[in-house]
Amino acid sequence: MKLENVRNIGISAHIDSGKTTLSERVLFYTGRIHKIEEVRGDGDGATMDHMELERERGITITSAATTVEYNDHKINLIDTPGHVDFTVEVERSLRVLDGAVLVLCSVGGVQSQSITVDRQMKRYNVPRIAFINKMDRTGANPYRVVEQLRDKLHAEAFLMQIPIGAEDNFQGVVDLIEMVSLTHAGAEGEEVVEGPIPADLQDEAEAKRGEMLEALSMYSDEMMELLLSEEEVPKDLIYKVTRDAVLGGATPVYMGTAFKNKGVQPMLDAVLRYLPSPLDRDLRGIDPKDEEKRIDLKPDPDAPYVGMAFKIVDDPFGQLTFMRIYQGTITKGENYVNQRTGRKERFSRIVRMHSDKREEVDSASAGDIVAVMGIDSASGDTYAGSRDFCTLESMFVPDPVIKIAVSPKSRSDGDKMGKALQRFRKEDPTFRVFTDDETNEILISGMGELHLEVYIERIRREYGVEIEVGAPKVSYRESPTKAIDFDYKHKKQSGGSGQFAHIKGSLSPIESDSEDSFEFEEQIVGGRIPKQYIPAIEKGFRDSLGKGPVAEYPVVGTRIDLKDGSFHEVDSSEKAFYTCAQGCFREYFKKAAPKLLEPIMNVEIECPEDFQGTVVGDVIRRRGIMTSNDIVEGVSVIKAEVPLAETFGYATDLRSLTQGQGTFTMELAVYRQTPTNIQEEIVEEKKKQQLVAAK
Repeated sequence: MKLENVRNIGISAHIDSGKTTLSERVLFYTGRIHKIEEVRGDGDGATMDHMELERERGITITSAATTVEYNDHKINLIDTPGHVDFTVEVERSLRVLDGAVLVLCSVGGVQSQSITVDRQMKRYNVPRIAFINKMDRTGANPYRVVEQLRDKLHAEAFLMQIPIGAEDNFQGVVDLIEMVSLTHAGAEGEEVVEGPIPADLQDEAEAKRGEMLEALSMYSDEMMELLLSEEEVPKDLIYKVTRDAVLGGATPVYMGTAFKNKGVQPMLDAVLRYLPSPLDRDLRGIDPKDEEKRIDLKPDPDAPYVGMAFKIVDDPFGQLTFMRIYQGTITKGENYVNQRTGRKERFSRIVRMHSDKREEVDSASAGDIVAVMGIDSASGDTYAGSRDFCTLESMFVPDPVIKIAVSPKSRSDGDKMGKALQRFRKEDPTFRVFTDDETNEILISGMGELHLEVYIERIRREYGVEIEVGAPKVSYRESPTKAIDFDYKHKKQSGGSGQFAHIKGSLSPIESDSEDSFEFEEQIVGGRIPKQYIPAIEKGFRDSLGKGPVAEYPVVGTRIDLKDGSFHEVDSSEKAFYTCAQGCFREYFKKAAPKLLEPIMNVEIECPEDFQGTVVGDVIRRRGIMTSNDIVEGVSVIKAEVPLAETFGYATDLRSLTQGQGTFTMELAVYRQTPTNIQEEIVEEKKKQQLVAAK
């Protein structure tokens, strides 16, 4: 297969926008499957949702990959989850893909998770087309969705099609380039029928075509000139400019209804026509010997091999490592070097994935996405033919926001649970496992209640271990609120080799969005403290940040300015200055009026209009701050910022408030100061826990 005919694409969207249904149709129309299964149905469930849990809940939990062929092109397709709890699945898929389809609901439009996905696409510069799905739903309005794409995502969005009919009466679309109508025939909509534009839509089609050309002319001077002189724009030019526009960051919009088998093939044609092949992507690796230096990577099968392990799955037959090959070729049975560990590993089996089924291949080359069996790697590792050849920038991993304690019901299951946790930790970088030093409990942390619930359920099913779960804990942070000066001496000079260190400076709060914000600056003049001791002082402060003095939560938003000090010719050492910094931090941080910071979540709730008052009242009761409240087609969309501590069990509460009709999504927004009365309760609770642990 020629490289220009390869497309590596992902399907991403907000929950319930129809990603998996769309993937199922793509598999059917490309001949990969011969019978369409529904996500929630009596049959076997959608092909790409292969886990039992996914089929039961009707949600996607892990991204699934497959390869299909369509019109002499090869498409490597990844279907990703919509829930923010599984956001790392979307993150790592977009990290290795060349293009994406952003699916939007014709009624819901741009929702909270669409905004997150959009941010991820921009982070990795992934060109995309948008597909407005569910055009058969009551209240479908593609024009409003395009407006939202422009307003909320600041996307250069323009329609490439307009709908013929709407809601129950949705028949097909008008193609604004060819100016023909596209409708569907056959039992499963497999035939696309071209016809004339319905007379009542002719004027609208002309107007929308004008808007499309105007948007595209921003990417081409030639087209701009033709439009200004009111000449006809050739179709070939429109196709070429649209491709340039997509590669330049624009978002052409298509529409259809995957469930009713309409509009999928024109969207696939757009994928082949406009989304980039591996040849169109500029890729640069980092030279491990000189991190400032960049190495250009070319998708050339004969060049030295470079690939990235972007996802890991442990199954009964060993570890399966999903790999995107950026340069060169890999061959079964050959050895390749993990650039992080420097270890040579043998690629004993290479498989092409189709959801959870696999097909053995002997080799794979640049532009391919395959899985390798039996190598020991972590998510984000780079592999190459030789040591220290090239590393690829790793992916962004968000920090977990919620912790719970877990323990096996029967002691004999401890080992099994340990194995399961170890496996999931390796597979999912946002799932963390650690032991509480004081209570000796095993804690797991993740992106939300659903995230942890799914893993606990998987341990029950896949490992047969019954688990007891403790109450969820919030990851608070501690931060100073005022600047103070410190002057701290550490000395132990009673016989034998002594210790002496003396530091002076200031500790002040800093504003920062990052999780682990700490700044250290030394302004020592005249050798008052020798240079070799400075790193030890910084390390002493850094190592104290793990547990703050308020309630032993990690410390953030702190700056240390080291201004002066003194040392002893004999008794000063790195260890003395390290201990001095730790003692200084313990003593002076308490004087900087430290406050607890709590995670605040962006919550988006959808419920029928009738329940709006009840739901808003409940949000305010949970210390929530309303940010917006819109009514769209009888559905109230409420956006608010709510402290994470107040959201536990919210899914159940919302169902009971709205007679089971309310849904919500949430993700971390910021860390904010906890109100004083609540801070006192948290500190009190922490003291109780310490007393219990001490007994």
